[in-house]
Amino acid sequence: MSRHLIDRRSLLRGALASGALYSLDALFTCQRTNAAAVGPNDNIKVTKVEAFVLKNSWVFVKISTDAGVTGWGEMLKDDAKACAAGALEVGRYLVGQDPNRVVHHWQAIHRGSFYRGGPIKSAILSGIDQALWDIKGKVYGVPVYKLLGGPTRDRIRVYGTVSSTTGVNAMKVAPSAARTAFKYVEGQKFVDEVTERFKALRQKFGSGVDIAVDFHGAVQPTTAILLIKALEPYQPWFYEEVVQALNVDVMAELAKKTHIPLATGERIFLKWGFKEILEKRAATIVQPDVCYAGGITELRIIAGMAEAYYSPVAPHNPNGPCSLAASLQVAASIPNFLIQERGDTEHPLLAKPLPPVKNGYRELPTEPGLGITIDENKLMAQVGEPQEYRTHYDPDDGSVVDW
Repeated sequence: MSRHLIDRRSLLRGALASGALYSLDALFTCQRTNAAAVGPNDNIKVTKVEAFVLKNSWVFVKISTDAGVTGWGEMLKDDAKACAAGALEVGRYLVGQDPNRVVHHWQAIHRGSFYRGGPIKSAILSGIDQALWDIKGKVYGVPVYKLLGGPTRDRIRVYGTVSSTTGVNAMKVAPSAARTAFKYVEGQKFVDEVTERFKALRQKFGSGVDIAVDFHGAVQPTTAILLIKALEPYQPWFYEEVVQALNVDVMAELAKKTHIPLATGERIFLKWGFKEILEKRAATIVQPDVCYAGGITELRIIAGMAEAYYSPVAPHNPNGPCSLAASLQVAASIPNFLIQERGDTEHPLLAKPLPPVKNGYRELPTEPGLGITIDENKLMAQVGEPQEYRTHYDPDDGSVVDW
């Protein structure tokens, strides 16, 4: 036996004997800090799972433990009540369990069901996963990204509102016209109007601002091909959800017709949903959402899959503070991160703001867990009946249209 192996084993035995390590997995991630909420030899169990639906349709899950450590997560805002009820059902499994076994619980919740995946079940799993990582980070006294191998960058680029104050120099717009695109084939007048408005936007901001175009899956493929070609001369940063993500072959066909990168992911769930996107090169930028693509655990895996195809990750984020905080933890820990959507948003539900955005970047969170503290009084004041998502219709003939 080599001296190297003897020294390594001696080091490990000594560390375990002294309580310097909480478990073997800490050896490969990070050591505990003085901010650790639980002692190295203390057990910790889940005691309660709660869910809260806000009036703006944001859905939060809170996991409590017998050590007084709590974790927060966020879920899909569509089908808000169903997600909240589902989180409580998961509580029947989770109560009494050690919350530190995050990946084990991910597998148990996902594979414990006969019917798997889909938006609601994946969203429930996503919120629970965020909350468990939040707890584990607090147990060790470190931000989650330090449990995922440490930071891969020093700061996180964000996009949202272009501003000289924050330095944000990237934004996203819809194909703007006097009305939205709802016809199967829009006429030349519509295409020209969208093109002229984007041209004016490009002239206003110049080449120093990245401007993406979000079709939001509401534009039919027959119109999308017209728009992506008409907008090309003004160099959109990327085209997002040029069509509905359900038909990957159509998206892959459109991707071959333009040199502008295509992005998608906000309506795709789990690693299996992204597999076909990557294999068929339907998009070169993937945008998984931490609130319903599988949580932090799954986003890390999706990012690894994307890296094999040299595809960057730009996490989708239209939601609340847990969504942003969890996305930042992923962004800090993966090598192929591109930019964080709405990363410049400041959330009043937080007891303490995130590190400020400077020069278009947000500094890495340093607080344990997700790096945030929810102001529960402010959150409870917003609990209520979620807003209704209304069906959209073609005003000319009354048929249902995408939005």
